[in-house]
Amino acid sequence: KGKGKVAQKIIELAKKHDIPIKDDPDLIEVLSSLDIDEEIPAEIYVAVAELLAFVYSINSKRYPK
Repeated sequence: KGKGKVAQKIIELAKKHDIPIKDDPDLIEVLSSLDIDEEIPAEIYVAVAELLAFVYSINSKRYPK
């Protein structure tokens, strides 16, 4: 979780290591407003599920079993 310069550094490192980046400003706004241990609002379950599917898809391609 990062904002401003920290977020930029995270993005730079991801690009440097060829880690795909999913850009979803609306989801970023909602998730960044939550505390780490706070429950995800039901209204964004689908968006979070799509994000997790994206991550699992990338991981399965990069690290096949």
